[in-house]
Amino acid sequence: MNQINRVAIVGGTHGNEFTGAYLIQKFAQFPHLITRPSFETVSLLANPKAFAARRRYVEKDLNRCFLKQDLADATRNSYEELQAKSIQNTLISNGDKADFILDLHSTTANMGLTIILVNSHPLNLKLAAYLSQINPLVRVYRCSFKSVEENPFVNSLCELGFMIEVGPIAQSLLKATLFQQTEELVHTVMDYLEQFNQGEIPSTKETLILYDHLSDVDYPKKQDGTIFGMIHPELQDKDYQALNPGDPIFLTFDDQTIVYQGTSTVWPIFINEAAYYEKGIAMCLTQRQQINI
Repeated sequence: MNQINRVAIVGGTHGNEFTGAYLIQKFAQFPHLITRPSFETVSLLANPKAFAARRRYVEKDLNRCFLKQDLADATRNSYEELQAKSIQNTLISNGDKADFILDLHSTTANMGLTIILVNSHPLNLKLAAYLSQINPLVRVYRCSFKSVEENPFVNSLCELGFMIEVGPIAQSLLKATLFQQTEELVHTVMDYLEQFNQGEIPSTKETLILYDHLSDVDYPKKQDGTIFGMIHPELQDKDYQALNPGDPIFLTFDDQTIVYQGTSTVWPIFINEAAYYEKGIAMCLTQRQQINI
């Protein structure tokens, strides 16, 4: 792509993640903050009902409603499924297609400032590398899907763009530091895209540290599905830190330690994310690697 004409900033995809939702409200009140000369910028509060109710979702996780077959399925009619179709129409189907989608999230896990890539488009990689270069607090997590059809996230609607995930922060809470850091990242992304349109892409280092998704790990559970353990104190808040075979990962309610039984070092993230209890995810395991861009 030689020109980006329309950028969409999305927040409140999960209604109890206030950082993105309130940034969208701020941008609606002060649109000059996200206005750049060479492209149109639109801001979107993705799940207004969930935001008003201070809940992650009303009926179904909106950020799992964007599978292409689901968007095309007329029988999908829950509130979030209909909202996903409306967002698709707004950002993709009504003539002014978004060329870049930035989706703002927050997490209860100690993820700091994380860029979540859903594909490996060169522009996404270069922009992620630039962000991590100018801000050493930024880490880049890649959960690439084998095909666009397998991506259920808002970012499936557009090849360019990614999620910004910040934390730790409790649900339905604002924290000024994370709010400001997220807004600063948004402004930096906007400035980068403006420079891209002017043919003046900022130079970046030739390599990028990526944390590639390997697998999800569930909590220890009984046969009836009830949890009988929790994140071990030695692992809690250790997102992006090396986990070696034999290291503690869970502590059972009868004070027994469960250790990591893998055969190689991994880097866990989203450790003890509150919203993932219902999804059966205690943490995501990643592989840390350096790639050439």
